[in-house]
Amino acid sequence: MLPIALTILAIYVFICIFFYFTQHWYFFRPEILPSNFTFKYPFDFEEKTFEMEDGGSINSILFTVPNSRGIIFYFKGNSRSIKGWAKFAKDFIGNGYDFFMMDYRGFGKSKGKRTEQRLYDDGQQIYKWLLKRYEEEDMIIYGRSLGSGIATRIASWNNPKMLILDSPYYSFYHNIKRWGFWIPLRFLLRYQIRTDRFIRKVDAPIHIIHGNKDRLIPYSHSLRLKDLVKRIKLHEIHGGGHNNLPDFPEYHEIVYDLLDEASSDEPSIQKLLVA
Repeated sequence: MLPIALTILAIYVFICIFFYFTQHWYFFRPEILPSNFTFKYPFDFEEKTFEMEDGGSINSILFTVPNSRGIIFYFKGNSRSIKGWAKFAKDFIGNGYDFFMMDYRGFGKSKGKRTEQRLYDDGQQIYKWLLKRYEEEDMIIYGRSLGSGIATRIASWNNPKMLILDSPYYSFYHNIKRWGFWIPLRFLLRYQIRTDRFIRKVDAPIHIIHGNKDRLIPYSHSLRLKDLVKRIKLHEIHGGGHNNLPDFPEYHEIVYDLLDEASSDEPSIQKLLVA
């Protein structure tokens, strides 16, 4: 029996080690773009690459509209690049908002080693850059799926006009443990992303949009977040899954109402000179 037990233990240890070193493959599905790739969109935009102090770089795009009502800082999900994600800009620029999106390290044309802390630091550095162009009272942070936890961390460090979370998780750890409950995730998981902790420190109005048929990040995660912070307004999309919310008219109605709400007090947006 001892040899069998030792064999099982060895296999278990091997699986844990393998998971620790390969988890990036499971959690991130980037689309890598050549450095000379040219973005093409039917809307006015500018491409910006930020050089980070550690040698990494963050590639981004900023869509602009005349006399904008504010700026949306959009944190995307864990797949593809901003090349495809930029299609979500239309809901916002169509309602008079400028729209900013960046690729995380290792996505698109962004480069450098990706860690949880660097996700936050990159977002914060770019947030400060946006403040050179926009008043903070005209800044809306929007986080989708993986980006919801990062967006919440940035909102907790600053004072944006509003935080909108689309299909968020209670914490990255709590979502992953649904599948990895049998391994010591607290020691092996490189990305904890504690939305549950960050959200308590957000002073801005918080809105959550979530489909109640979401199988990737269950609707129960949003219910738990609302239990933590009672002032959260939770917008349930009946029948909505994880990747199909834009197929529901209710989603667009909610987004449009929130954008109108954010600008209902006569925004004082003043574009500053580009640094």
